[in-house]
Amino acid sequence: MENRDNKNKRRDFLKSLAGLTAGMMLPLTATSAGLGSSEVNSPASRNVDRLGELLPLRKFGRSGKSITMLGLGGAHIARMSDAEAEKTIEKALEEGVRFFDNAESYGGGEGERKYGRFLTPKYRDIAFIQSKTTARDANTAKAHLEGTLKRMNTDYLDLYYIHAVTSPADVDSRLKNGVLDVLIEAKKAGKIRHIGFSGHSDFKAHIRILESTDLMEACQMPINAFDPNYKSFITNVLPILSEKQIAPVAMKTLANGGFFGGTTHFNHGDNPKIVPAVLSIQEALHFSWSMPISTLVTGADHAAMLMEKVELARSFRMMDEAKRQQLVEKVASFDGRLVEYYKV
Repeated sequence: MENRDNKNKRRDFLKSLAGLTAGMMLPLTATSAGLGSSEVNSPASRNVDRLGELLPLRKFGRSGKSITMLGLGGAHIARMSDAEAEKTIEKALEEGVRFFDNAESYGGGEGERKYGRFLTPKYRDIAFIQSKTTARDANTAKAHLEGTLKRMNTDYLDLYYIHAVTSPADVDSRLKNGVLDVLIEAKKAGKIRHIGFSGHSDFKAHIRILESTDLMEACQMPINAFDPNYKSFITNVLPILSEKQIAPVAMKTLANGGFFGGTTHFNHGDNPKIVPAVLSIQEALHFSWSMPISTLVTGADHAAMLMEKVELARSFRMMDEAKRQQLVEKVASFDGRLVEYYKV
């Protein structure tokens, strides 16, 4: 009975998605307002800035701003050589990406330092930059934020997250210990523009934080074609985000290697593979973009891999309900403990 109820819940929500997603996508003739720190000096008839044409834009929650539908992930930037990181950042900008992800925990701050060397000195005015804190108390959160600003060579962040919430108890503890209060004060001081939270372990942690505060403006979480089958963020959290007009930021769209048989972050492995055995990369990413998400953060290992995702963004066409259901059901027989090994 429980499995039948879950399946019906999944089907009902997936049926409702087309209108929600279409409502987040801005027409190709929209202005580029909301990107970076200043007004974009471009004709109102095109999505362009001083570097050229942008990838398609989507609404950023209730902020009135817009962001590119593809973002560059900082965890992978942290693992690159300086030369490859600079090349990948430059390629992202050249190809119209303007959303840049990072966290103080990525490579011990190395991801942020690379942005501080290769992104902010020349491109801060057009880059929407987010980072995150894993702090469990106010003093650590303050230290993390100041360290992030220094490493990234900027005096503000466009978006800052309470990062990697793991359980309802974890959420309660962080709120009690003043982590959110630090972010609120930083926003008042102009050090951050928007407040969000992230996590990939337990959707119940996300529900708890959404029940505890109305201040969240963005949420980063797993969005992929397997998720509706197993401890689902899509079916349990995404409807709440849509109702509250909180910007969903998609991560783990290929299950952080889980679609390739891996069960450790960044790595492929020998377990049954969703890609390419059952789904193509295009089907997997186009499924995620067919959700009502603001942007999809890609973990590119190098500039060439980023280009694959850029081309998929350019070729995106909304999947209809039947196609979305078909893909979810095609992967339903895989073991969630292996595919989405990061969930608890």
